[in-house]
Amino acid sequence: MPNGVRKINTINKESAMASKDRVLRLKEETRNKILDVSLQIVKEDGWQALSIRKIADAIDYSVPVVYDYFENKEAILFEISMDGFRSLQQKLESVVKKYDDPEEQIRALANAYWHFAFKNKEYYQLMYGLGMPCCGAGKMKPEVNAFNDLVYDAILQVIEKKKSNPDEACFKTHAFWSVIHGLISIMIMRTSDITSTMNKKVMDDTVAAFIKNL
Repeated sequence: MPNGVRKINTINKESAMASKDRVLRLKEETRNKILDVSLQIVKEDGWQALSIRKIADAIDYSVPVVYDYFENKEAILFEISMDGFRSLQQKLESVVKKYDDPEEQIRALANAYWHFAFKNKEYYQLMYGLGMPCCGAGKMKPEVNAFNDLVYDAILQVIEKKKSNPDEACFKTHAFWSVIHGLISIMIMRTSDITSTMNKKVMDDTVAAFIKNL
């Protein structure tokens, strides 16, 4: 093959690859824009106000374009909830590395989880179905269990150190999450008649008693 033809073919291939990369990048940008706008609508008007039509109008696209990226509104909600779980996982993994003592790890994980919930109420409500149907049933991913997995590891270490029954670690992990999630749920759903400081003190005292009784 003459050098000139080979050079033209190479240029054409590089151009085609660049064009493909550009299309993929634009698709990713559009997908992220849909998710960002959806979350913004939720923050302003609530989860129940979200609709494909409202999303399309907000990004100045047609409704079919949104459906090109997501099958329905539930698919959008699922992706947003997974963003929340990934963000929570990063925060939990970051705080647990700061402590070698498992009891301190449990306290740190509880505090990180608590603060995430109230700094990201819209995410938390969607992630755990507070006041709305749960999304993503049957689509469990590792990041969804990050809190329980990290707490379980710390609880098991405490149990082994105290020479308690290690078979109780799984049950105690579920009980631990249930209490903290319950307190958070009460605060999120009933903010008018319960002070945040009182509920946080209840959580701190509960965590301390929980660790003591492991």
